[in-house]
Amino acid sequence: MRGLILALCCAAASCANLRAGPAEPFNVATVAPGVFVHAGKMLALDAPGHDDIANLGFVVGSLCVAVIDTGGSVRTGRALRAAIRERTSLPVCYVVNTHVHVDHVLGNAAFRDDHPKFVGHAQLPAALARSRALFLRDYAADLDAPASAAQIIAPDLLVTDTLDLDLGGRTLKLKAWDKAHTDCDLTVLDASSGTLFAGDLLFRERVPALDGSALGWLEAIEALRRFNVRHVVPGHGPVGPDLSAAVVPEQRYLRALVADVRAALADGKSLSDAVAQVAGDRADWLLWDTAHAHNVARAYQELEWE
Repeated sequence: MRGLILALCCAAASCANLRAGPAEPFNVATVAPGVFVHAGKMLALDAPGHDDIANLGFVVGSLCVAVIDTGGSVRTGRALRAAIRERTSLPVCYVVNTHVHVDHVLGNAAFRDDHPKFVGHAQLPAALARSRALFLRDYAADLDAPASAAQIIAPDLLVTDTLDLDLGGRTLKLKAWDKAHTDCDLTVLDASSGTLFAGDLLFRERVPALDGSALGWLEAIEALRRFNVRHVVPGHGPVGPDLSAAVVPEQRYLRALVADVRAALADGKSLSDAVAQVAGDRADWLLWDTAHAHNVARAYQELEWE
């Protein structure tokens, strides 16, 4: 029935026009000269506006522009592209995805006509291949109609360890991480301004979502803390100046998650009992009910083999 309704709607007008973007203007803040960030909304993935929940950014050099994540729909990607065009006429030479999740990658198709290099972790193509059917089934309305696999764009420039991108007068330093938030996390450091785009290795205010390895994520956080930066852009939540302080709540949450799941395993609790009973570090995290139970299940599946 849902598919029939969608087909009838698209026959009258394009889905992109029917699913209008947010009423308020597309916000873009200047973090440092030539560095811009769009703040995503604190919404769940099943809420209206779910295609605009991730922080997105772009960095302008003297030769060209690099985009860091493109949002959860082609519509959001187009809004980001329009915001770039309001600030510079320089070409978009790179589109960097920090990981596979739908809220960070579905806007890629909005930049296809710019003919950029699409850049990602070496594991991102495989992760996108695993996710493609899910994206087409559950997020078809966030693509141009008719939704197609061709709109889910994988990187053609892969990062296995580190990679520098020259934008003209400024260099972006990319780093691929071992399995942490996902198995394809990438961070982007603008060396000129000291701005770190941490992707979803860093959540602020919104409860972290585990899709990789809790232990690997904790290791990544320890490594991140050693970065010398002046601005940190999380995947979700407010931009800030103090990276070391920004990671503390997330680190505390993940440590509590690991400790509580280990205790549940030691007590012989089943997966379902652990999901129901592991309280975790509730603190003041937003959207707790949308992610914590999932995190417990993922941590249980990881830690039961220790």
